[in-house]
Amino acid sequence: MIRLILIAVAFFAVLAFSPMLIGEKGYILIALGETTIESTVLSAIIMLIITFIVIFVAFKVIKGGFKFSFAAWNTVAFASQRRGIANFNKGLAAYMLEDYSQAEQLFAKSAIPSKRKQSAYLLAASASAKLALNDNTNHYLALLEQETSKEKELNLESVIIKVKLLMNQAEEACYKKAREIIDEHHKQIGHDARLLALEIDLCLIEQRFQTAIDYLPAARKDKTLNEQAIVAWENTAFYSVFNETIKQKDKDSLQAYWQGISRKLKQRENILLAYCTVLAEQDIIEPLNKLLLPIIKKSPSENFLKSIRSLPIKQADELISLVQKHLHNNMQSAKWLSCLGHLAVNAAQWSMAEKAFGSLLKLEGEQYDRQDLVALAIALTHDNRIEDANSIWLKVHQSQ
Repeated sequence: MIRLILIAVAFFAVLAFSPMLIGEKGYILIALGETTIESTVLSAIIMLIITFIVIFVAFKVIKGGFKFSFAAWNTVAFASQRRGIANFNKGLAAYMLEDYSQAEQLFAKSAIPSKRKQSAYLLAASASAKLALNDNTNHYLALLEQETSKEKELNLESVIIKVKLLMNQAEEACYKKAREIIDEHHKQIGHDARLLALEIDLCLIEQRFQTAIDYLPAARKDKTLNEQAIVAWENTAFYSVFNETIKQKDKDSLQAYWQGISRKLKQRENILLAYCTVLAEQDIIEPLNKLLLPIIKKSPSENFLKSIRSLPIKQADELISLVQKHLHNNMQSAKWLSCLGHLAVNAAQWSMAEKAFGSLLKLEGEQYDRQDLVALAIALTHDNRIEDANSIWLKVHQSQ
């Protein structure tokens, strides 16, 4: 507004002073090569002012039109992206509400317009995996692969999710694809616990048990991995290696393998029990007793005794004798009564098992558990005490 006022003032000033200049017109001559331009000073000033006003007005008109055009273009051009973002957000809400079918559709629909392709394809794959739609999951993973291949920097989270989704499908082709992806990023295993965990899981699925065992020390060192998960890996891996060794070779090879592992691993109860389980299954009694007798003699923990009660030891005379010595010192010990009963059941000494479990059931506070009841029911059944066995089986069902 101020500019317009100044322009108007200047214009009228020119008009006011122009008659005064008429008497002294002045003279201007401009020569450009062979071209000459002649004009009076007054005419030149008037033309300059008019030209300035025209340029200023034109600039304002063009600027206003440009602003209008840009706003209109912005509204049209980004409408699709805004709809894509809205669909993406709706997909997140549907996913959180466990409406996976709707979430999958919304994520797939929003991937391109929202310009969030990787996130959208990952979430769409996850949603379809929840619905066990493996073809859809693999389709989204393929689209994701196309997107990630364009990036120079590694997106490890994306890799981990892809491997998980592939492994969850539990199909041979998916396991192979997961293996390819893990091998492609093998150097990252030592730097990321999540990828290490997936590597161990996949090794166990592929029955590469020794490879899984080789990774376990690294898993033990990583404080972010769950202890329960590590113990489960150790149980599966070591039991399978022990079992494979004796079946593919012989008992001497099995004992040589056991002697070859570190003392620290031998002292770990779950690994010791995995070895003892294979020895018991193969009825290799002498090495089994050599391991268990010293432990039982020292009065081990109740948890350890609960663990060995499921060992299929058919020849348990030495172990039973040692347990009876412990009971001689304390006839009311629930852990030793339970241990004796299970050893007797596995050794098919039904009468001894019935007496041990009978004493256990009479202790105050119900110091027995469901596994004790099942073993007692088995003993009674084999001893042809069907009515008593049925009574115990009823207790087993009631304890579920």
